[in-house]
Amino acid sequence: MTEPTATTSEPTPPEERITSLDAIRGVAVLGILVINIRVFAMPEAVLLNPTVYGDFTGANYWVWLVGHVFAQSKFITLFSALFGAGVLLFLDGKDPDRATGLFRRRNAWLLVIGLAHAYLLWYGDVLVAYALLGFFLLSFRDRDPALLARYGLLFLLAPFVSELFAALAQGPAVVADQWQPAAATLQQEVATYRSGWLAQLGHRAPTALRRQTTGLLGSTLWRAGGAMFFGMALYRWGALTGERSNRFHWRLVAGGVVGLAIVLAGVWYIEASDWAAGGALYWLQFNHWGSLLVAGGYVGAITLYCRWRPDGPVTRALAAVGRTALTNYLLQTVLATTIFYGHGLGLFGSLSRVELAGVVVAIWAVQILLSVLWLRYFRFGPVEWCWRTLTYGERQPFLRSS
Repeated sequence: MTEPTATTSEPTPPEERITSLDAIRGVAVLGILVINIRVFAMPEAVLLNPTVYGDFTGANYWVWLVGHVFAQSKFITLFSALFGAGVLLFLDGKDPDRATGLFRRRNAWLLVIGLAHAYLLWYGDVLVAYALLGFFLLSFRDRDPALLARYGLLFLLAPFVSELFAALAQGPAVVADQWQPAAATLQQEVATYRSGWLAQLGHRAPTALRRQTTGLLGSTLWRAGGAMFFGMALYRWGALTGERSNRFHWRLVAGGVVGLAIVLAGVWYIEASDWAAGGALYWLQFNHWGSLLVAGGYVGAITLYCRWRPDGPVTRALAAVGRTALTNYLLQTVLATTIFYGHGLGLFGSLSRVELAGVVVAIWAVQILLSVLWLRYFRFGPVEWCWRTLTYGERQPFLRSS
């Protein structure tokens, strides 16, 4: 792979991309749909307490369990870590005099895209939080990777300590309303999202604002920020760029297995508590820490697979999704809201978890096929191309022949 010179201020051309990193990003963006589909299709409260809505027995329970153990918080952690790595990847190899200004402009446009996504389409947007954190992370670009990892640990400790303190001080009352919303509240949310786009705005806008203010300060800043610091450290250590040994990546996989055991212990704990609110905050901590290890395990496993089959169809398909990750993230919202919201098919609150799994697989198939076909003719995804053009202030080449 040709390394960019230290003085360039141009975007990285497609031929210089790191295949394993793109494949990891592809897995992350596909994987987050496993959890996001629940919020696209059901009341938001199911993320915290899956028993509050929909059938939770038989096959539906097992679909939830697989999603919780292997996906919930894992892929968003991985996605966040990749964003942190992307901060350094963007800055490295560019003219230092221009790099900071370009990054700030890039992040400002990401903020605009995120705000439009959150208020026009879906309140569950993460791009606003990522853009705001990106401005913060810029100050840490030259730090030692070991120090970055320590920052990540400190950030992840913050919600852990605060939530445990709240649980000890206030007991179940601290999460009671969120853990078991009134049936009328849940039905109102269902009715809202089965209605038209304007009617949905009454729920979408305040929910998005809550997530971008109290939600950001209380949780996302620490959880996503911590993962981003770890992503920056892993990038500097060469773990995301194919520079580390197979042995290193097998260790990541082993850590992922430990993480899965921690998450399963959390499931045992909450079920032993009969899904009572009193066990809620403690249950969340199992997944909080286990997910970090599982995400690392995914990095190791995907990297090892890409080394084993560097030109295989699976590697190329995942890398294609990763190279168009922003487009695919937004496309998931467009497709899902069209299926579930009232301005589309209006199926919100109607499908079982098993049926939602089928929707996820169908959307994956569409996204993988479109990504592979698109990149045969174009250099970047459509949203990526617009973002690059806005960042650099000039039209970027679009066709592969350009």
